Amino acid sequence: MDSLHNNIQTSKVFEDFGSLRGQPAAASCSHRLSVVIPAYNEEDGICAILDRVHSVRSALGAIGVDGPEILVVDDGSRDRTAECVLSYPDVRLVRHKTNHGYGAALKTGFCEASGDLLSFLDADGTYPPESLPALCKEALSGAEMVIGSRMSGADSHMPAVRRLGNTIFATLVTLVGNHHVSDSASGMRVFHRSVLERVYPLPDGLNFTPVMTTRAIHEGIKMVEVPIPYSERVGRSKLSVVRDGMRFLNSILWTAMCYNPVRILGAIGLAGVGVAVLVVAILALMRLAGVTHIGPWGVFAVYLALVLGVAGVSLFNLGAMFNYLLAIFHKRPIRQGMLGRPLFDPPLDRQFWWLGGLAILAGVVVGAVSLWLSFGGWDMSRLWLWLLGSAMLILIGVQLIISWIVMRVLEDVSRRDVLVGNDLAAETKIAR
Repeated sequence: MDSLHNNIQTSKVFEDFGSLRGQPAAASCSHRLSVVIPAYNEEDGICAILDRVHSVRSALGAIGVDGPEILVVDDGSRDRTAECVLSYPDVRLVRHKTNHGYGAALKTGFCEASGDLLSFLDADGTYPPESLPALCKEALSGAEMVIGSRMSGADSHMPAVRRLGNTIFATLVTLVGNHHVSDSASGMRVFHRSVLERVYPLPDGLNFTPVMTTRAIHEGIKMVEVPIPYSERVGRSKLSVVRDGMRFLNSILWTAMCYNPVRILGAIGLAGVGVAVLVVAILALMRLAGVTHIGPWGVFAVYLALVLGVAGVSLFNLGAMFNYLLAIFHKRPIRQGMLGRPLFDPPLDRQFWWLGGLAILAGVVVGAVSLWLSFGGWDMSRLWLWLLGSAMLILIGVQLIISWIVMRVLEDVSRRDVLVGNDLAAETKIAR
């Protein structure tokens, strides 16, 4: 961050923004809005967007918001973007010597802004500044972060490919965060400054917005979406559908993993176990029906069931253990469970000891019976499947018991500070 700020040149700093337009700030305004506009080679559209932001001044004042303070962060533009901004005496221009990225420009703007309400939108004319008062009104009504939703707006000119991608990302964020979002990557928002310390760190690239949304959900920040229209951009888009799409996907999943990994790993693991159980059930029914030859596809199905069964249980256990590790790291309760809370009471991981023991017992019984039948004259071609099933049950049982031991230790460590506090409080009461 220090090296980034060394590359920043602030061209104009004003003490009293309210006086710049010849309009003193209203005494009744208890909030001030700062609008950050990142710009990279946006000479064609920057002037129009600045005029539109200026036009909402009276509407903001009507709801008790002073401003807007406008900051343009020129992220290493090679065109006349900076010259265009300098023609507006009441707009602060902050410059990066080189291009650092969309997210880096926004973070620079937030550092330079003075308002308790922060907002950002693009310089290409796609987002409507006229909607800022509506977003601010929601922020003053209790919302900590207000997102301008392009997906629920009545008038949207978003290209079909990008609409499909945004729908996929919003659905993914909804699933991993257990909170409905219609537009996870919207580049127009209003939020309280206090939100920043809860959602930071954020990336420097275009994946800034989906990561911000994902972190806000998991941090329990109250979010509200307001429908906004979306226009075709002025100039050429800098978004690569494939490259940035994969970056968005990767960022959302890894961010969610830092909060509630069992929701992702557990879902994948349970899916694998479900497929394994289905395959084993079908093969067992075939055996009971007297079918002894299963062919190449049957052999592959057995292989698949073994791999998915053991791997599925491993992934579920790993996700559950990660949740306990995160509780220790964050030193506060982390959203637990695949549904944002434990599905079972007590939680399923507390049952692993007897579930593992039951799996081991079942595996031993199946294996012993199979061996006894083989000694009684049964051909091994009729018994090998049961022996494989026995081995899988035993392995899964051992995994569950080991995971139960590890998670109980992690749980005790995570609760250590609380238990120490309780004991010290008890000693204080006794001393009195």
